[in-house]
Amino acid sequence: MNQPASLLDYRDKQDHMLIGLMSGTSLDGIDAALVAIRTDESGEIEQVSLKEFTYLPYSDEVREWVMNLCSLQTARLDLLTTAHYGLSEWYAYSVQSLIEKAGITAAEVDAVCTHGQTVWHIAGRTPFPGPSGMTEVRASLQIGDLSLLAERTGIPVVGNFRARDLAADGEGAPLVPYADYILFRDPAKGRLLQNIGGIANVTILPAGEGIEKVVAFDTGPGNMIIDQIIHVITNGKMRYDEGGLMASTGSVSEEMLTKLLQDPYYQLQPPKSTGREVYGKAFAQELISMAHFMGLSHEDLLATVTSLTATTIAQAYKQHVLPKTPIKEVIVSGGGAHNQTLLRMLRAQLPEEMAVMTTQQFGMPDDAKEAVAFAILGHETLMGRPSNVPSVTGAKRAVPLGNICF
Repeated sequence: MNQPASLLDYRDKQDHMLIGLMSGTSLDGIDAALVAIRTDESGEIEQVSLKEFTYLPYSDEVREWVMNLCSLQTARLDLLTTAHYGLSEWYAYSVQSLIEKAGITAAEVDAVCTHGQTVWHIAGRTPFPGPSGMTEVRASLQIGDLSLLAERTGIPVVGNFRARDLAADGEGAPLVPYADYILFRDPAKGRLLQNIGGIANVTILPAGEGIEKVVAFDTGPGNMIIDQIIHVITNGKMRYDEGGLMASTGSVSEEMLTKLLQDPYYQLQPPKSTGREVYGKAFAQELISMAHFMGLSHEDLLATVTSLTATTIAQAYKQHVLPKTPIKEVIVSGGGAHNQTLLRMLRAQLPEEMAVMTTQQFGMPDDAKEAVAFAILGHETLMGRPSNVPSVTGAKRAVPLGNICF
């Protein structure tokens, strides 16, 4: 039996098999990655291999349910509590599907490492009455009960990764940069790892530097606004602009784009993070109303919000990265890696010497990277090692992340 009876059993091994689960702010579904991690004699990660990958789309009912939890106007405590347990049934189904596809047994998997589903993320400090007067807290909520997932799968579960970084006075995000460093650092090339999920975030990997030099932050909206707008204008028939085809037939409204770029978030210095509570359903509806008032077609609106994502990514590089760090390659992952219109718009705004690639060109499916990342983070938790990056999250120190449910 491969599953560790204790943390000591896990740490005594050099070969580990983990499942990483990721369900992001795009609310499209669950990415599940079976990952083999080999460590050297000192316990440091020596090799990471993606063995199998599956994707389980959320049903329309679940997607709407969770989306309503991400809005102050529609969130309800009873629905939140139910979803906390209900989503773990989806995670368990995803794990079982991945195990069957890989042709292995649950006993061969050391742990399931789940990010959970973010429903609310507060990047700043919020006042709260403390035992000795008013205090300030950082907060972020990812739902999906660990105990239920462990019970359904029979596999230990690692989750709730953001909480410890928040406790160490970090923003709790982004967390993937640790894995980006493990997977993509290069001794000679400066690289940007650009994930474009619901929210877009970038990891800066300076050539030949240690992890203490890694910086990362959310650049702004990724696919979130595009997906919500196309869902509304097609009356639910489409959930995303496949390949960016509809946006490619429209024209960017420079007037609207200029207004959107005035959002103060884009001028904030890293570390910074954002989410659906800012760029979600209500924001997309405002843009639809604005476009109607301006006489824009649906295609023009999609072209404009696609350009917003590309422009805010490019501007973030020019403001916060390129003045300090030479960059040779931009490696894109997430759903946005499939949007050719978005990639074309991004390339057009970057220096010619910067190559824009996708993780697929490195042998990893564009949708798999974040699931692989949480397998890596879960491994480090089981090894008792820190895996947040204080230079990224603003935490006062590096800390081990996550809770373990045997």
